[in-house]
Amino acid sequence: MKTSKPTIRIFRVDTTTEISLPFADGGIKCGFPSPAQDYVEESIDLNKTLIDSKESTFLGRVEGDSMKDRGINHNDLLIIDKSKEARHGDVVVAYIDGEFTIKTLDLTHEKDGYIELVPANDAYPIIKITAEETFRVWGVVTYNIHKLY
Repeated sequence: MKTSKPTIRIFRVDTTTEISLPFADGGIKCGFPSPAQDYVEESIDLNKTLIDSKESTFLGRVEGDSMKDRGINHNDLLIIDKSKEARHGDVVVAYIDGEFTIKTLDLTHEKDGYIELVPANDAYPIIKITAEETFRVWGVVTYNIHKLY
């Protein structure tokens, strides 16, 4: 069984410039194709769309495969918001005993005196966090940018 090692490199987000891209507002159909006239081109700013709080948002480059079954793969780019309060089931960047990791937060055992950080790959163990560990949720993952090719 693999152990949990640091799984992310953190970068500050540059929100000083607008990142505008053409946007198909009518939606892109996953079922039957829609007529071409349904395509309405607008522009959206990715900074405004993907970032709620520019002061507390960071990018993280994923290293490793402990979250692959949740669709978070090696080299994916995560948008992480440090201002969001972590809730049960959120994917979080956690700081444990001097190392970062990305896992799903499980709060179902709080009354028993511990919480769990759950990987999305059976090759990795669940991490049980008790009061003895130096632990904090560093941020909540809000978006995953995943390259298809």
